[in-house]
Amino acid sequence: MISLFLSVLCSVSIAIILKYNDTKSGNAILLLTGNYFAATLTTLLLSFSDFNFDLPLPLILLGAFLAIFFVGSFFAFTKAVNSAGTALATVSSRLSVFLPALLSIFLYNEQPTAMHIAGYTLTLLTLWLFYKSLQSNDAKKLSLQDFLYLFALLVGIGIADFGMKVFEEEFVNASKSMFLFSIFGFSFLYTLGITLAKRIKAEKQVLLRGMVLGVPNIFSSFFLIGALETIPGYITFPLVNISVIVLTGFLAWLLFKEKLNKYGLFSIASGIVAIILMSL
Repeated sequence: MISLFLSVLCSVSIAIILKYNDTKSGNAILLLTGNYFAATLTTLLLSFSDFNFDLPLPLILLGAFLAIFFVGSFFAFTKAVNSAGTALATVSSRLSVFLPALLSIFLYNEQPTAMHIAGYTLTLLTLWLFYKSLQSNDAKKLSLQDFLYLFALLVGIGIADFGMKVFEEEFVNASKSMFLFSIFGFSFLYTLGITLAKRIKAEKQVLLRGMVLGVPNIFSSFFLIGALETIPGYITFPLVNISVIVLTGFLAWLLFKEKLNKYGLFSIASGIVAIILMSL
């Protein structure tokens, strides 16, 4: 449960950093390049700490495949923030909970209890209430392109999260640090290649912000895998996602003085009950 809490904390940190970064200008690909550079170095240091450098070819291929969704979902997030707003982009990313949770049930035969199903139902209610709170605060009408960014964000994060479950189930004796090194290493190569191909000018401040972002980014995945080692995926994924919504909403109010309307308050309340039910 400690790993799950730390994964939530890191995910909330990412949301807060991106919210702060939203007020700054800078190329999204350059930001991601700095982010994945820091994440790659961090995973390499973690690999040295456990003295396990075994990285079989299937794990390399899985890392290269998942890196596409890691980069794509992060890029979609930056685009969604610009077009649909930070809050709605965050909700879309949290909706990804259903993809890995359902895949865990159907592909790995995980059996949710009645309490967990009740928690799922409240999760749906929480996400709907949170969306309604945004809809009532934002008068902007979303375009088809905006929804495509939000959909790409949802699918990308969902597949990336399920990749953590695949690793935990199929590569029992493999190094967690080396697996993440593979993912973030390929992610860095992908973004660096795009940066060079488009001849994007290096901006020190953007790269530094990306490197700061890279630290909680890597540890959110690191602790998520740790949580999956002891807690079933159908509990872990909803619990992490709903917790991020609740804590991010609270910190946005505390740090940025954002006010919640009645839908926002109801979503926080139902989210807390959902967390309790899914923890039983």
